[in-house]
Amino acid sequence: MFKKLIPVAIVAACAFAQGAKAQTNLQMFYDFGKDRGIITTTLEGFYGDKWGNTFFFVDYDYQLKNAAPNGTYFEIARCFNFWQDTPLGGLSVQLEYNGGRYNFYGINNAVLAGLDYFLHSSDFRNTFNFKVLYKWIDYAKVDDPNRTMQTYINGDPYKSNVPLQFTFVWGMQDLFGVKGLRFSGFADFWWQDHDLFNDNKGEAMTPEVSHFVFLSEPQIWYNVGQHFGCDNLNIGGEVELSYDFGSSKGFWVRPCAGLKWIF
Repeated sequence: MFKKLIPVAIVAACAFAQGAKAQTNLQMFYDFGKDRGIITTTLEGFYGDKWGNTFFFVDYDYQLKNAAPNGTYFEIARCFNFWQDTPLGGLSVQLEYNGGRYNFYGINNAVLAGLDYFLHSSDFRNTFNFKVLYKWIDYAKVDDPNRTMQTYINGDPYKSNVPLQFTFVWGMQDLFGVKGLRFSGFADFWWQDHDLFNDNKGEAMTPEVSHFVFLSEPQIWYNVGQHFGCDNLNIGGEVELSYDFGSSKGFWVRPCAGLKWIF
């Protein structure tokens, strides 16, 4: 349904790796997934300060038959770290909010809180974040179609049996010694009751409930602009790897090609 570019600290890892304190970038992707065929724009921002860092991104999905966005998704996360110069400097406390709309229907809002642990190589070219987050999901009522796409199966209300999310984020700069080549991404696993309406071929099926989600989006970018005096421009793409994500059952591989402009 949506790209989910970070939960969260992809840009945080990128900023550390490139020695930057802040970064804003705009990405545009074409999704080649057999159930997609859409264009997505993503605006990301990361800003560090003496108290920690803030990360956000906003996705818009566009169907090719019209120019107007038919879906949007938003995440914002704040990592608090008042002890950056101590032996526990790699450990932060994180707060996060997720939410959006798709085809005039709301996506369940979520609030997350937990711990983030940051590791890096001595030159900061390779960075890793490990996150353990408590995840509270607002399961809206089925009789309010303006707030949610979820339904009740067999009369049972949704709930999260294990309200946790585990996240791993990585960033590798100048991969294989190639200047400007970057490999980054994230992997999420969380528990959430949600409906599956499509089988692993994209065909409609009798709805059933899934209780967890796996989502990973490895990206690779090359700073092509360095060759003609425009370091802002990157080309590359990502592959969305997911299991029971959105309304699609089973394991899916959805490749995307994209451009990224770093402001």
